[in-house]
Amino acid sequence: MKIVLAGAGAFGLKHLDGLKNIDGAEVVSIVGRRLEPTQKVADDYGIPHATTDLAEALEQPGVDAVILCTPTQMHADQAIQCMKAGKHVQVEIPLADNWEDAQAVMKVQQETGLVCMVGHTRRFNPSHQYVHNKIVAGELAIQQMDVQTYFFRRKNMNAKGEPRSWTDHLLWHHAAHTVDLFQYQTGEKVVVANAVEGPIHPELGIAMDMSIQLKTENGKICTLSLSFNNDGPLGTFFRYICDNGTYIARYDDLVTGKEEPIDVSNVDVSMNGIELQDREFIAAIREGREPNSSVGKVLPCYETLYELEQKLNAQQ
Repeated sequence: MKIVLAGAGAFGLKHLDGLKNIDGAEVVSIVGRRLEPTQKVADDYGIPHATTDLAEALEQPGVDAVILCTPTQMHADQAIQCMKAGKHVQVEIPLADNWEDAQAVMKVQQETGLVCMVGHTRRFNPSHQYVHNKIVAGELAIQQMDVQTYFFRRKNMNAKGEPRSWTDHLLWHHAAHTVDLFQYQTGEKVVVANAVEGPIHPELGIAMDMSIQLKTENGKICTLSLSFNNDGPLGTFFRYICDNGTYIARYDDLVTGKEEPIDVSNVDVSMNGIELQDREFIAAIREGREPNSSVGKVLPCYETLYELEQKLNAQQ
């Protein structure tokens, strides 16, 4: 399967590393903002074509699919561009930074029938898969999820400490992980969503702190705290409070509520959530089916984010 990867930044490299482990997956073109560093990545990974133009990459011979790791603001337009060119597409989280664009991507997916998947990695991390499998088996049900998403990002830098060409966002990017995971793990729609945010950063133009509350139709709740001001352990930490046990997920590590380690190494074929995400994308294309975290399956997340945004705007 011939794949184009657009976005040669920190997350693009994670996809390239994951794709190396998938039989029959071949990256034939890489797209970046500046040609020189993009060509270097292409050379490092043995990719035959590098460009700054997505349309040029889409025209490479035999291209089947595209993985978009570009700035958030480009996701929706590029996903639509790929599908209209007849290519399957996986767009990194978030699908869009507004509800209108998210709906537009859904519409084109329905028109084309192509695979359109969104990179909601938490659905694929073995730690969260372990909990999900127990829920599906009827062994437990979530009562509450308590989640902390903490970074120290007072300057516009990416995960590699390099300057970003775009601005990150607590609501439309980082909250999207948890809002989607909460609905996925509970199997229920969010019917109550509240949020408050701290002051807007004078240079970045975004809120640096945010608190979100969610409630599903059957009364399960989620409390989510987010910050770009946290000078301490970074990342997202999930506490699942269930009717039959408590679990704490820290990326790929899982422990009980009493900090007893749980072995999740045999949950799937890899411990790498990005690789597992890419495996699902490729398998869905090969098998002609809807993937886990398809645009249709994650759309309720973006509807909830839109509702939260409306409430935050009303507070200003």
